[in-house]
Amino acid sequence: MSKVLVVGGAGFVGSNLVRALLARGDEVTVVDNLLSSERENVPEGARLIEASINDADVLAGIPDDLDLAFHLSTYHGNQSSMADPIADHEHNLLTSLNLFMRLSELPNLQKVVYAGAGCTVAEKTFESASATQEDAPVSLYLDSPYQISKVVGELYGNYFWMRKGLPIVKARFQNVYGPGEVLGAGRWRGTVNTVWRNVTPTFVWKALAGEALPLDNGGIATRDFIYVEDMARGLIACADGGEPGGVYNLASGVETSILELAQTIVELAGSGSVEVAPARDWDRSGKRFGAPEKSERELGFRSSVALRDGLERQIAWTRENADFIASCIEKHAAQMATAA
Repeated sequence: MSKVLVVGGAGFVGSNLVRALLARGDEVTVVDNLLSSERENVPEGARLIEASINDADVLAGIPDDLDLAFHLSTYHGNQSSMADPIADHEHNLLTSLNLFMRLSELPNLQKVVYAGAGCTVAEKTFESASATQEDAPVSLYLDSPYQISKVVGELYGNYFWMRKGLPIVKARFQNVYGPGEVLGAGRWRGTVNTVWRNVTPTFVWKALAGEALPLDNGGIATRDFIYVEDMARGLIACADGGEPGGVYNLASGVETSILELAQTIVELAGSGSVEVAPARDWDRSGKRFGAPEKSERELGFRSSVALRDGLERQIAWTRENADFIASCIEKHAAQMATAA
């Protein structure tokens, strides 16, 4: 049994990770300020500390005999960070710096896994995309404060590994989807993207409601969709076998267009339609997907759930939890109407 800290463990990916850790017998402590998550997400058996990891008392209370730590907390996502760069700095960058400083003091810590973002290193293109490798160059002209803070988080991790021996592994996320992502989870964060933040749950919800799915720029953008339980397995693989100081893509390696995603969801949901929406003027990384070969070779990790199968499970989960999701959306209704 390992003693494990999961920062951001009440979130979509975090709660699935906590569930997987508990299943293998680990003792799990979750630190989450519930900015973009709900208390109900935390699996039974985990200890929840409802606070920011920036809180000095919380940091001081991290046990010295901790075995593993996962840093998944973030300020979601690109659009919210552009609306409030200061909030992004506080919840994305200061959290990383404060946490790494404290964890570097722990004598027996075996591994720290940091949630990086694949979009930060992806080529900025709307032409044909090549799979993004872990050693791809990082542009000095990123598209959002979110991308900037995610890259700087990796740089801080590298610094504390080199100077303090912090055994950090960077896990670069692709587009995670699946059961458990609650639209409107957490507190209002300033824009309608508080609710309609990620494409897959938005499309599933709208399709089930018989609404049109908005295809930015006609849905020509492409992404790498990885099922959330695969992501949890990948994070654990990073902790168990990742090289300290190393970076790994957690990716399916499959490039899927947003149009194809929308059409599949409409088919599986049995309702909804698609409509063309304007392109997002800030987004230059129109087409991207991750290269999974290094993770397969060094971690023995490979995603196993095909997109269609995962979407079927997400649609079923959304139907079963529609009342809870609707209540989370509804609490932001007035703010969304004002923001719109």
